[in-house]
Amino acid sequence: MDIPENLKYTKDHEWVLIENNIATVGITDFAQGELGDIVYVEVDTLDETVANEAVFGTVEAVKTVSDLFAPLTGKIISFNDALTDTPELVNSDPYGQGWMVKIEIENQDEIENLLNAEAYASIVQS
Repeated sequence: MDIPENLKYTKDHEWVLIENNIATVGITDFAQGELGDIVYVEVDTLDETVANEAVFGTVEAVKTVSDLFAPLTGKIISFNDALTDTPELVNSDPYGQGWMVKIEIENQDEIENLLNAEAYASIVQS
């Protein structure tokens, strides 16, 4: 299981890459493995401001549908359009081409509530 050190994580198995005031968000390698083959990613909150831990979309696998939770408060400024035609990128490259949204961060203080790689690893390995 891959848990890159340069990312932040949530207890809901999402990863967050912070670059200045923009957070790129996806689901972790662990999450995609638990879900199985991803067949659809829906984000209907593009151009909307979402609160920390609010549902911003869903990811659908062959056997289940899971909500996606905003790791930080902010405006969803971008959706990975590649997932419309090839949602399986979430399985094959969860930390790269399988990213889901970019959020313009509204409250930088919330970043402190995210987990580092070590803390996230302790959750998924327990």
